[in-house]
Order: sequence, then structure tokens, then C-alpha cells
Amino acid sequence: MKTMTAGGAATPGSPPPAKRKGVQGARPWVAACFLLPALVLLGALVVYPIGYSVFRGFFDTDGSGFVGLDNYTELFSDDGTRTAIKNNLIWVIVAPVVSTALGLIYAVLTERVRWGTAFKLIVFMPMAISMLAAGIIFKLVYEQDPSRGVANAVWVGVHDTFAEASAYPGARPRPDAGMANTAGGSFTAESSLRAGDPADIPLVGIPPAGMPEKAADAEPARPDGDRITGTVWLDFVPGGRGEPNVIDKGEKALAGVTVEAVRDGKVVATAEAGADGTYSLPAAAAGAELRLPGSNFAEPYNGVNWLGASLVTPAIIGSYIWMWAGFAMVLIAAGLAGVPRELLEAARVDGASEWQVFRKVTVPLLAPVLAVVLVTLMINVLKIFDLVYIIAPGATQGDANVLALELYLQSFGTDAEQGLGSAIAVLLLLLVVPVVAFNVRRMRRERRR
Repeated sequence: MKTMTAGGAATPGSPPPAKRKGVQGARPWVAACFLLPALVLLGALVVYPIGYSVFRGFFDTDGSGFVGLDNYTELFSDDGTRTAIKNNLIWVIVAPVVSTALGLIYAVLTERVRWGTAFKLIVFMPMAISMLAAGIIFKLVYEQDPSRGVANAVWVGVHDTFAEASAYPGARPRPDAGMANTAGGSFTAESSLRAGDPADIPLVGIPPAGMPEKAADAEPARPDGDRITGTVWLDFVPGGRGEPNVIDKGEKALAGVTVEAVRDGKVVATAEAGADGTYSLPAAAAGAELRLPGSNFAEPYNGVNWLGASLVTPAIIGSYIWMWAGFAMVLIAAGLAGVPRELLEAARVDGASEWQVFRKVTVPLLAPVLAVVLVTLMINVLKIFDLVYIIAPGATQGDANVLALELYLQSFGTDAEQGLGSAIAVLLLLLVVPVVAFNVRRMRRERRR
């Protein structure tokens, strides 16, 4: 063996000098070989697309002419893009906060119940559904027709519980009956009432299927010198054999129709047609005008236009929350399982109520988990595309527009503008970067602790 002398010469008995290794004990070239495939994929799938989008954003539609910042100027002057930016701001503020809050509530309330696991499973199940399938589901849920759309079926059911539907929607007096259409869908007679004179009201516009099954035949009202009487009936006989403005045999009474006597805009008397269609007003109605309120003929309540211009964005956000509240609940429940029970019990022993324990102990201890969920959802909603594209109908898609959808439409839709689409991609990247940077800083702080 050689040993090293002071001058550096090797002497017998000394071991050979060790080869240089990396921090983890591996040779640099070995580490580079393991990292190379990941770096190649990262460069091909992330770095190159970002760089090319930034480069392409300075050129015109076909990429042949340099336009500088013109695409970015157009970006903020275009109404569609401004709407997309506004909607993205609404998404970032509302969707993550509501999803995280619901996840927190679900996780805390189901912690002590026996069926909590089953409830969590049901809430988490929408995560197994793709955005495409969820969009199709909620497009049906928000259908305007209550017989097809679940949301309007429930809404109409609640509405009709507290508001009585009209008896004969779509009905109207005969054109030659001497009644004019007035405010609120009502019909008012053109002449004044006189005691002893019949005031019959022939109506049309009611299909046979719209009549009650047990509707009685109309009967002429008996004249009364001290009162005003008349009959309300459907002036129609199948086959057109009846005579207009005359109660023919087989014509049906319109029971329940409200009749008013109006003088100087004020109602002085009211009556309701009986089973045979007849009604009777007191002598005080003489000289007044006969009016049929619009409530007799109002069309049935058809619910809310969920996908209209004013509600389409909140409606789509609701579908997103339905999907992602389960994700938030599972992460928060996992964090809640690690909360020391001694702290919660100590707070209760000190006299704190359950609300105080939740607000001053549970939530502060779950703050790191809540931050993870909130930031993850914020990044996710900045990329939202599928739900808006599928749920929003063509008429209101512009009102529900978001940046990811605008990027797709500008880049690959009709009259594609590749330069403007690249500028939108860069803007979307700039909006995501601060959120990612915040998340990285937060993770570093957590690691130092």
C-alpha cells in the first residue's frame, strides 16, 4: 500500500482519492440521467408551449406579421374578453370560497354521526363524474320546462303552494262581446252596468282539454230588477254549430271566474261565477263597468329562466360547487382527524360553546388545510371551460364567457384569431402565477415550522 507524502506523492498503503458525488450521494451524471426524461417532458409539454404562446402573441392572425402589443390592446378593448375577465373574477371569488365553506361544514357536522361516512360518500360521488357528464346533467336540471327541468319543477311546486293558479289560462272574451283588453291582462266592458239588464260574458280560447272534467252546462241567469246578473261560459260548440253570444245547448259553464264592478278605477262589488256559470252583483254596481281581472286568465307559472343572461353564471357556479364541495370535504375531514382532541375538550371545559370552539379553535387549527383547498380550487376555476361550454346555451354563452372558453373560441372557433388567442393564454398564465407563487411560499413556511 502507498500513503501520500507532504508533497503530494503517493506512498505505499494509501487508498485512491474518492470520486466526487452529489449532495444525495449519487454521481452527478447518474442524477442527470434520471432527471433527463422528466426535464425533456417538462420542456416539451410546459416550457415550449408557454414560450411559443408568448412569442405568437406578438404576431397577427396567420403569424406572418409582427404586430407588437396590438393583440393585448384588442384583448382589453373587446367586449367578449372583458366579460370573460369579469366572470373569471366572479368565479375566483365565489366558487372556491363557497366550496371550501360547504366542505368545512360537511366535515365538522358529520364527524360525530354514525352515518357520516355514508353522507361523505354521497357528497364525494360527483367527483367521479367528468365535467362533460356533469355539464349534460345540469343542462337538463336547468331546463326551462318544469316537466323536464328538476330545478324549475321544485321551484314551480313551491310557488304554486303559496300562489293559486289561474282557473282558465289563455281565455278571453269574444271579439264582439264589447270588452276591451286593459292593464294587467284584464278585460273591461265598454258600457256601464244597469240593474235588471243581463251582463253575460261569452269566453273563448280554452281548448277542450283545458276544461274541468265535471264542468256543468251553462245556464242563463235569471233577471233581477234589483241586482245585476249574468252568465260566464265557454261560447263554443264542437263542430261550430253554436250561435255566437248565445248560450247553446251543451256549452259549458266557467265556474270560479271572478267578476268585478269598477267605478273610477275602484272596485265597488265582486262576484264569482257558480257551478252553472251564473253570477250576481248588488244594485250598488249599477253605473259601474264590468271587469274580468287578469288573474282569471294568467298563464301558469313556468319557473325561472336559470340559463338566461342574468342567472347563467351563478347557475353554472352552482354545478361546479356540487362537484367540488366533496373534494373540499374529504381534505378538510382528513385535517380534522389530526386536530388534537385535548384542545377541543379543554376549550369546552373552560366554558366555550360549540360555536366558540369551532370559530376559535377548530378553524385556526385547520387554517393550513383550508388554505390548501382554497388555493387548489382557485387555480382550478381559472381553467374552467367544460361546464360553461356545455351548460350555457348559444344565446347566453357570451354572458357566461370565461377566459379559457374565450381562448378556445378565439383560437379554434369560426374566424380564428391565433394571435389574440395566444394573448389570452398569456393573460391566463399571468393570472395563475400569483396564486401558484402564494402556494409555494405557504408550503415553504410550513416546511420551516
